[in-house]
Amino acid sequence: MGRTTAAWCLVALLTCALVPIASPTDPAPTMLEPLRETRWSSPSNLTLSFSNAPSAGDEVTGTVTVSVATSGTGTLDSLLLEVSSDGSAWTELVNLTSTPWVYPFDSTDVANGTYQLRAVGWDSDAANHTNVTTGSFDVVNQVPLITTFTVLNPQAGDGSSLESRAWFNVAASGTLAFRWGASDDDLKQATLTNVPGPGTPGTDGPTNLAYGWDWSSGNLSEGTWSPRLTVSDNSGLSATSTLFLGIDRTAPSMGSVTVGDGGTWQSTEQVTLSGLIDNADDGQGSGVASVAYRLPTDSTWTSTTNDTLTLNLDEGVHDIVFRPTDRVGNTGANSTITVRVDRTDPLASGWDVDELTTSRSGAVNITLLASDSGSGIDNASTTIEWGFDANGVGQTPDLTGRWLSMGVNGMSGQVGLSNWATKSRQHLMLRAVITDQAGNSYTTEPSAFQILPGLDLMWNTSETNLDRLVVRPGEQTGNVLVTSVLESNQDYGGSVIVRLETAPADRTASVTWTVMETRSLPTGSLADSTETIVWNYTVPNSGQYDIRLVIDHANVIDEYDEGNNHNYLVVTGASLDNPGLVPSFAPSVLALLIAGFVVAHLQRQARD
Repeated sequence: MGRTTAAWCLVALLTCALVPIASPTDPAPTMLEPLRETRWSSPSNLTLSFSNAPSAGDEVTGTVTVSVATSGTGTLDSLLLEVSSDGSAWTELVNLTSTPWVYPFDSTDVANGTYQLRAVGWDSDAANHTNVTTGSFDVVNQVPLITTFTVLNPQAGDGSSLESRAWFNVAASGTLAFRWGASDDDLKQATLTNVPGPGTPGTDGPTNLAYGWDWSSGNLSEGTWSPRLTVSDNSGLSATSTLFLGIDRTAPSMGSVTVGDGGTWQSTEQVTLSGLIDNADDGQGSGVASVAYRLPTDSTWTSTTNDTLTLNLDEGVHDIVFRPTDRVGNTGANSTITVRVDRTDPLASGWDVDELTTSRSGAVNITLLASDSGSGIDNASTTIEWGFDANGVGQTPDLTGRWLSMGVNGMSGQVGLSNWATKSRQHLMLRAVITDQAGNSYTTEPSAFQILPGLDLMWNTSETNLDRLVVRPGEQTGNVLVTSVLESNQDYGGSVIVRLETAPADRTASVTWTVMETRSLPTGSLADSTETIVWNYTVPNSGQYDIRLVIDHANVIDEYDEGNNHNYLVVTGASLDNPGLVPSFAPSVLALLIAGFVVAHLQRQARD
């Protein structure tokens, strides 16, 4: 029994040697390390209590000063304050290591809800912890809720957003009325910043809340601002709200307005003007709200808020006056926009074409004669077309088979051929598509110009004559000498047949010309373009006889003008009974009497 007791004592001594003995100088544990327990620590005789802290069931807002008191014996080296929402998981608030054991608990650092506070102290005398816990209390902090923040009587917008900025046309010395409202259980004060002009309105509160400011800085300059309202409560909580406003005292100006299709002239009665609002310029102001316009015939203004405007306008030039107005009522200066209307097609009056002959070499100049009393001819859009036709009739040239373009735009051009000699008696067909500046277009009817031969034979009438006009008929006394001069418009080396024909002057339609003489001029007679021919004719009987000189009676030679191939002369055969009087020229006595009566009657009517 004694041996057994001795053995247990030895075990006990060895165990004591292995277990560390807590020293009274060990530092107090913190919340960052677990509480150390010592088998030989003594229970703490130090008692902790909250001298100021939330009680069970309290509603806590803002900051609460938490203080801890001690009683009993012992030494409090450190004090750890913790908070918990469920009584099991604790979060450190502060670790105090010296007096006073006081901490300002800001309840706004936690979300609203139910909490407890715990104070854990380290008693260095007992080398042990002691603690105290509050009852459950409710954190019911209320952040101020801004219910309204506005500026009164804006002329455009409400200030709630950048897109709905509140605009004012207020004088520099004017006043802006700001109003606000908020809900909170301990509302304290409000401030307003970022306002127009120098300075800032004073704080509203905390003694008395006016819930607004009538702000007049004396220099409310034009521009845009974002006034900021800050509302705070006695719990230290705050809320902010922003307004958007602008001041505009500058009138807008008209920008570029597109007339119809953008051309200088319009060809329709209804003309649309676009860009009235979008292209008007209000700078950094409130923006253009409407545009007023006035026609030359109007005495009053008409306003539109649309970007486009359609007007019914007569032909002519119309100066329309516009003026823009912005959203706060600033009206800009008058601006005149000219609208030109031309609905009438251009008018073609003919062609100016060089002489067309087979003798031509080189191009033929062609000019269209046309006019437009409105907008004027648009040369760039006007074209001339041409072609060759057999008879100059029809809508399409039958020899070329289609219309050919001159290849240039405008009112004039050229048709060039290397050899016009092959085109004799053909027709050069011309037509034009005429367009005016307004876009009105007109296609002319085809016009034909015949290509004539270059050669033309003719009698020189001033050099062709009779040596006697009145002769006594008969072989001995009725001879008349006819001198004629044949000419050509160009040197001609061929042969020409000419003849002299006669017929009674008082003949009927059934009497034909009598060929008195035919001559065939040798080849080369007109090499110098002229030939003198002398004829002899004997007047057979009394009375008047017509003499006709004829060139190329069979029309063998292709000439420019066949109408000048005849030349007419008159010779008179005197009566054998009264050689001094030609019967056909002697008026009767009765005719003279009648003529006298007519003249007397006319004179009497004139006097009446």
